[in-house]
Amino acid sequence: MPDTPQLTDKVAIVTGGSSGIGLAIAAAFQACGASVMIGARDESRVEQAIRDLSMGTDRVGGAALDVRDPDQVETFVTQTVKRFGGLDILINNAGVGGYTKIADQSLEEWRSIIDTNLSGVFHCCRSAIPHLRRRGGGFIVNISSLAGKNAFPMGGAYCSSKAALNMFSEVLMQEVRYDDIRVSYVMPGSVTTAFDGGRAHAGSDWKMTAEDVAEVVLDIVSINRRTLASRVEMRPSKPKK
Repeated sequence: MPDTPQLTDKVAIVTGGSSGIGLAIAAAFQACGASVMIGARDESRVEQAIRDLSMGTDRVGGAALDVRDPDQVETFVTQTVKRFGGLDILINNAGVGGYTKIADQSLEEWRSIIDTNLSGVFHCCRSAIPHLRRRGGGFIVNISSLAGKNAFPMGGAYCSSKAALNMFSEVLMQEVRYDDIRVSYVMPGSVTTAFDGGRAHAGSDWKMTAEDVAEVVLDIVSINRRTLASRVEMRPSKPKK
């Protein structure tokens, strides 16, 4: 990966950073000079991700994090600032799926999806924005999905959470832009990850990779100060017929 001076001395939080798209983003940032704090619910996977990414440096940290819990989020952000001296970039990638007909969906599953994919982003943004302001600005990138605009059966909770996340991002973008905080959301289509228990390599002959998404996110946070890529749609160039 080429040097990216814009990320040297920058500090980033990546939620859902222990696997898939989040891990790819954390790796890209670390390779380009940023200090990265990884949060995910499974502590053992966080620790493994730190070992994989550290490569002899002290610029990668992490901790167990459930973004549904605002107290955990506040503690995690505070730990990041204490360890690395500030915060410049927030990547809200933590998310869950779950595909059930609306009439059959349990209240527990509904709450888990909405609370993670939407409320979790709110908790992270609310905790991070004061620190971004202290640094004179920064970036918030929310990882959404094309499911936020393309409905499908058994996706009631998931599609709703991502559609709401898109609108949340649009509102936040307008609220903090004059603080030099640039808010973007990325809407990937089919990606070869094990998200929602799927097979990580299924469709690898035509789907995008987690690294493809990470490359786009890296571009977003490296762009010149006068420009904002506020919404990015990503899809396989040649989807399965």
